[in-house]
Amino acid sequence: MAAALVECVPNFSDGRNQAVLDALREAIARVPGVRLLDTQADASHHRSVFTLVAPPDAAVEAAFRAMQVATARIDLTTHRGEHPRMGATDVVPFVPVRGVTMDDCVQLARQLAERVGRELAIPVFLYARAATRPERERLPDIRKGEFEGLRERIGTDPAADPDFGPKRIHPTAGATAIGARPFLVAYNIYLDATDVGLAKAIAKRIRTSSGGLPAVQASGFLVDGQAQVSMNLLDIDVTPPAAVFAAVEAEARARGVGVVRSEVVGLIPERAVLGAGAALLKLPDAADHLLEAKIREAEGPTLDAWIEELAGVAPVPGGGSAAALAGTLAAALVAMVSRLTIGRKAYAPADGRAREILAEAESLRAELRRLVDDDAAAYGRVSAAYKIPKDDPRRIGAVDEALRGAAITPIAVARGAGRVIALARELGDIGNKNARSDAKVAEQLARAALAGAVENVRVNVAALSDPAQGGDLLEEAERLGRD
Repeated sequence: MAAALVECVPNFSDGRNQAVLDALREAIARVPGVRLLDTQADASHHRSVFTLVAPPDAAVEAAFRAMQVATARIDLTTHRGEHPRMGATDVVPFVPVRGVTMDDCVQLARQLAERVGRELAIPVFLYARAATRPERERLPDIRKGEFEGLRERIGTDPAADPDFGPKRIHPTAGATAIGARPFLVAYNIYLDATDVGLAKAIAKRIRTSSGGLPAVQASGFLVDGQAQVSMNLLDIDVTPPAAVFAAVEAEARARGVGVVRSEVVGLIPERAVLGAGAALLKLPDAADHLLEAKIREAEGPTLDAWIEELAGVAPVPGGGSAAALAGTLAAALVAMVSRLTIGRKAYAPADGRAREILAEAESLRAELRRLVDDDAAAYGRVSAAYKIPKDDPRRIGAVDEALRGAAITPIAVARGAGRVIALARELGDIGNKNARSDAKVAEQLARAALAGAVENVRVNVAALSDPAQGGDLLEEAERLGRD
């Protein structure tokens, strides 16, 4: 049976400082069992959105560690951006994915909220399905007045008392909303206009609170000189993106303007995009006729299929993923030797330590397995950045951001592989002598993983427009390689 899985989508009030974004990404990615699926930063909104999936406890831990970083490094007293905000970590929703109910996610929200209030001294409001009051179900109602307004209200207005944490605003990190909800899609539509009033008027027409479409929040902004209708689609099964696009396009046409493009911020369930195509084609059973879905179903998540991909012409998966897989295999062998030692009379003196090694090896195995996929995803972001036209002034920054992100993953591989080496050595000395060759193989595989990871860091840092930007990563990689 597949493990329980939740999605967590923390939003942070920084979309410009690359060092802060890297620190947030690393805080999340270092939690065992967590897969960081997507990161999107918007300089105009001065906001970033991280999408991760993980077992429930790991999702809570990853969110908390990222909030620690945001609290230490984001100062709302100097923050200005298009998007409304009330906290350094503005909102943290939990979404059931697999083997988890909405009630489970409500409990996760309460668990995180209590810890944040207690350890970070940040007032926390529970929202959406976790809300304790009807007036706090909608995020805009909680965030009304933003950081500056809440700073005056919390502690003086009982209606503004938080659900957890102190009855005073954090001086720089503000307040945070934590909740549980269904999948939400952050969806923006750009108009062929420079008048923000048009975007605001259309947003007012289509949003639920004004009698428009159900399960839609909307507002209008001016982004890079272009009018934008910015929306949260609270339930895509009630109002799908295709219906929203059609409504905005009709309202824009009625005002004599067109739609230039739309964008998704973060991730979107594939059924939403498939549904749009199926509606356009008037093909209600489109999902039953998808070739790629049938191929995936037939192949399954087999090692053979992955190796075929590795051997193929595509650059991903590549050497970085292979290095992470070598580390994963090494950790698995350490776990095996541990199990062959535990409970054996001849190795009773080593039993306690073997159990400790087993627990750490299993954690490392899960983390390194995640990094196999993370490395491929990081390469994809680099490839996408290089496709930006060379005359686009954003290209250099985008490429550098992607390259630095691509160096962070092998750093994590190198750290994990270094620990596996140490565990394999120790187990080779104290463990079941009949499995010492397995411990030796584990050590050599981990060494290969470490060497490969260090090389990947070197390559990505060297490709930066100014390699000094990655000096800290390269220094750590070289140190890990020497240890």
